[in-house]
Amino acid sequence: MTSAPAAPPARAYRRLGVEERRAQLLGAALTLFAHRAPDDVSIDEVAAAAGVSRPLVYRYFPGGRQQLYEAALGSAAEQLTLCFSEPAVGPPTERVSRVLDRYLGFVDEHDAGFSALLRGGSVAETSRTSTIVDGVRRSAAEQILLHLGRGGGPGQEPAGPRLRMMVRTWIAAVEAASLIWLDEDKQPPAADLRGWLVDHLMALLAVTAASDEETEAVVAELLAQETADGPAGRLAALIVPVAGHAAHLLPPE
Repeated sequence: MTSAPAAPPARAYRRLGVEERRAQLLGAALTLFAHRAPDDVSIDEVAAAAGVSRPLVYRYFPGGRQQLYEAALGSAAEQLTLCFSEPAVGPPTERVSRVLDRYLGFVDEHDAGFSALLRGGSVAETSRTSTIVDGVRRSAAEQILLHLGRGGGPGQEPAGPRLRMMVRTWIAAVEAASLIWLDEDKQPPAADLRGWLVDHLMALLAVTAASDEETEAVVAELLAQETADGPAGRLAALIVPVAGHAAHLLPPE
């Protein structure tokens, strides 16, 4: 008589530590929030994605979806803030280009969730979630100011009000452009969008430098570090011919 084949051994259940389990649940939630608006994600779905029971999710997040969303948002904010961290090596515009490549990569990966997060209007939106998002914006602005030599880092002076306002305005434009990019099915290609956003930063700096001595000094320091084949050199080659058409607007010598 042939004996029945032995059943495969049951997979041993591994008890996770508190922090490890919490990280697992946050990872599952982030995956769901990355592709769907927070209002559309249920605790049951988070539990299923993490391979755990619904009560276990509530054990770690007794506040339910709202608490889980805020925790997931905080985790995403940390990742997004890291996108703007870049060593002070090489021409500033090339550093900003690398920052934007990481930022747009994050937007691409978290498309629907990123859009829902920044547009607001969700029932999950609270003063706490708004504070988290605003913190990312402020951190991003501080990192850009560091690359402009006015971030208050070692040997740097803190930025004045005009320069600080200009950088925060640019951060808002980057945010708006990324949302429009998602609406437009991620067109133009990310590399083209990144190049345009770097050009936008340079243009804002130039305009602000025309009426602000501090920004004028920053632009002079920045251009001294740039190369002809880098983003600043490419923009200069494009702008100079266009500027020639405005010669008739200048006062006679």
